[in-house]
Amino acid sequence: MAEKEPETIERKLVLFNTMTKQKEEFKPIVEGKVSMYVCGVTPYDLSHIGHARAYVAFDVLHRYLRQLRYDVTYVRNFTDIDDKIIKRANEAGEDPLKLSRHFSDEFLVDMAMLQCLPPTHEPRVTEHMNQIRDMISKIMENGHAYTIEGDVYFSVDSFPEYCRLSGRKLDDNMAGGGGRVTVDTRKKNPADFALWKSAKPGEPSWESPWGQGRPGWHIECSAMSAQYLGLKFDIHGGGKDLVFPHHENELAQSRAANPESCVSCWMHNGFVNRDNQKMSKSENNFFTIRDIIANYHPLALRFFLMRTHYRADVNYSDRALDNASDRVFYIYQTLQDCEVALTPFREGTYKVQVPDDVKELVQKFHASFFESMSDDLHTTDVLDDLVEPLKTINGTLKKFKGVDEGSDYCNNNNLMQGKKQQQALIVALLALEKEVKEVIGILGLLPTSSFAEVLKQLKDFALKRAGMTEEELSNKIEERTLARKNKQYDESDRIRKELTAVGISLMDEPGGTVWRPCEPSDE
Repeated sequence: MAEKEPETIERKLVLFNTMTKQKEEFKPIVEGKVSMYVCGVTPYDLSHIGHARAYVAFDVLHRYLRQLRYDVTYVRNFTDIDDKIIKRANEAGEDPLKLSRHFSDEFLVDMAMLQCLPPTHEPRVTEHMNQIRDMISKIMENGHAYTIEGDVYFSVDSFPEYCRLSGRKLDDNMAGGGGRVTVDTRKKNPADFALWKSAKPGEPSWESPWGQGRPGWHIECSAMSAQYLGLKFDIHGGGKDLVFPHHENELAQSRAANPESCVSCWMHNGFVNRDNQKMSKSENNFFTIRDIIANYHPLALRFFLMRTHYRADVNYSDRALDNASDRVFYIYQTLQDCEVALTPFREGTYKVQVPDDVKELVQKFHASFFESMSDDLHTTDVLDDLVEPLKTINGTLKKFKGVDEGSDYCNNNNLMQGKKQQQALIVALLALEKEVKEVIGILGLLPTSSFAEVLKQLKDFALKRAGMTEEELSNKIEERTLARKNKQYDESDRIRKELTAVGISLMDEPGGTVWRPCEPSDE
């Protein structure tokens, strides 16, 4: 795919813009460069699968923009001071900033395990108080905010564009501008939201023209996006729960401070649902990322999240994760088998051309990949399309093994013809392997370790989910082998079904019985 890169920049990337409620051709403000801000976590606990959903989705966008040869500046913040952080720290008897730093570090560990590329900048609220205070001052100077006893509120009545992003009516808005802000009868309008909160006893606070205090939730992102990306930037992303109030308030603040402020494209990912209800910490119906990867490989979780289009809600279930784990194992096993078969032949020079049918398949897969990704990042279609080249690799490997052993061609044709057939299969496998590896690499699914190592890890996870040790499984396989030897086929079938029910698939091969993970069967 590398030699085809120059053509990819000409492809039209289409993204859904929440502001216009439609898909639009993406055109960066500065040719060849992309500026992107994605709202980060409030680190008061381990991150949950909803966080994984958001940051995998925008990591895919980040990777694809880079594949299109854009120079990407990606900013993802930490809200490292907040009501929730203070509450949790008080409960634990810990310093709030120390607690948020700890969970920020844990979040970065989770992102690394999910193979999310590091953003260009990861600003923290507590390190940007000057920018936040300056922006609040500008908003006040422009007549869009007022103070009450050390608190500063944004006046939504002063900003006619308010609710343009969400499409809500002002009368429908929650008092206080969202769940993180309590009702305050001192406000001019119940929908007005805090830009600065006056200090309370025992809470971290900073100096300001309005007295000791700390920022409101929304102002931080307006200040930090302007600091790192300027007043106009290309993409602002986050979960769809942030459309209102967070992003609506961000938009109002930014334009109230600097009317020329503009985000070209607002993007929002769907929720992760459990029992048709959004997973969230506030509902206490969530799984942390650590909960999931205790039983499933992180790349299986990444695959699972990418199986659903980023704007749609993901329905969580163990069955769906089992399926994702099975698919990932199949991809890596196929590539591992291909790697092993090709190892002695990689340094060779081959005069034969890639067979026409394989060349056509590779070209079709290549084109469909860019078509799907350029149409608002349809990763679901890409993962479905992987089936055909992987199936062809496995079929070609069988033919290759036959030629290598002299069973198909060399026994029936002269040696020269057998050699030519072997070389045709080698170049076919090389072409297929290269294309598949590069596509899963762009998707963030190419392991950083060897395929053999990841396959071993996937098998270990399968054993853990099955509640078995390798020794126990070996004993079961021996029991079944003995039953077959004694022609006790009912017992042999019973053992096979028992193992399949817990996600262990047995395969009888000439050298003996081997196993691989599979989706647990209900049979």
